[in-house]
Amino acid sequence: MKTPFVALILFLVSSLAQGLNPKCATQDHGSNLQVLHVYSPCSPFKPSKQLSWEEDVLQTLAKDQARVQYLSSLVAKKSVVPIASGRQIVQSPTYIVRVNIGTPSQTMLMAMDTSSDAAWVPCTGCIGCSSTAFDYAKSTTFKTLGCQAAQCQQVPNPTCGGSACAFNMTYAGSTIAGNLSQDNITLATDPIPNYTFGCLQKTTGNSVPPQGLLGLGRGPLSLLSQSQNLYQSTFSYCLPSFRSLNFSGSLRLGPTGQPLRIKYTPLLKNPRKPSLYYVNLVAIRVGRKIVDIPPNALAFNPSTGAGTIIDSGTVFTRLVQPAYVAVRDEFRRRVRVTNVTSLGGFDTCYSVPIVAPTITLMFSGMNVSLPQENLLIHSTAGGITCLAMASAPALNVIANMQQQNHRVLFDVPNSRVGFAREQCS
Repeated sequence: MKTPFVALILFLVSSLAQGLNPKCATQDHGSNLQVLHVYSPCSPFKPSKQLSWEEDVLQTLAKDQARVQYLSSLVAKKSVVPIASGRQIVQSPTYIVRVNIGTPSQTMLMAMDTSSDAAWVPCTGCIGCSSTAFDYAKSTTFKTLGCQAAQCQQVPNPTCGGSACAFNMTYAGSTIAGNLSQDNITLATDPIPNYTFGCLQKTTGNSVPPQGLLGLGRGPLSLLSQSQNLYQSTFSYCLPSFRSLNFSGSLRLGPTGQPLRIKYTPLLKNPRKPSLYYVNLVAIRVGRKIVDIPPNALAFNPSTGAGTIIDSGTVFTRLVQPAYVAVRDEFRRRVRVTNVTSLGGFDTCYSVPIVAPTITLMFSGMNVSLPQENLLIHSTAGGITCLAMASAPALNVIANMQQQNHRVLFDVPNSRVGFAREQCS
């Protein structure tokens, strides 16, 4: 049996092997997983060269725009995802957690995505995969699922040329192909035997999260469905600021330990895309004024996919044009600085210090007030400040910057989502 000291040394060694700073080696425990921003100083996926603030913002906006178009395409009739030409777009979700896969276990840093269902990881020999791969040959509990498996009908475009259930799918601007597989996984200290996931054999494009993806949606292959007995389709997270120095956020799985004092809004169901977490955004207040937004800009419409979703992978909140313009214009009016500039997709930037009004998102049964830390991005030199929101083509997306330092609780059995302020940076 390993002593705690030996276990810590082994963890530090594995962390160093993955490029993690040993100062960042925070242990997961119970049903709580530490959450890390993908570009934080503790992430092995942070950019190799330091970007200027402006480059960082423009790259993030480009990635975000691609993701918003991808999310819009999920609910639209067309399956084609428009991608801005001439840019390298990595639309990887922004927050990662540790997942141990196989026997003996191999640690992967997988992206959390509330708008996807399946889990998948790059496997040894994967063509086009860009990072550490899962060596399935070293796991004594790994198996490939055949075409007769019930799960084979739950993946997109299954093919059965050989004995394995193979699949092809698009993820944003990328295509991925792999085999449907099973192995034991451990989340924090919770073992989940025979977890079904995609073992990637080939990828194209730049959108695939480097070490894989953990789907937190509501579909049949999602974590919620596969761990129903363990976690009762309940989870919450607190997302740290992207400048947070370590694994300071948390993903809390199951009903135990969730906050009791929290306000909820009902989850809505879209039969055309049942995995997405739709909510009813009824109004937006800037300062003390509820802005004038046409009702159909916020209304949930399951036949078109219009409405509002909570998403962990988009960085900056997007509102459809009429809603965004109304919020932006009232924000500008209250800031009272005439010289408004733009930066990339942000059209409300200032080169002088400003005092921003609070923006309150008003949902059915719940208001979420966003202070300046959730609304403004500042250049590191302090010279430019921008309202961190933009317009969207078809879908309102409440994104992760606006969720930072909140506990966001998804209670699927009771069809509700809750928000409560919590400092986790």
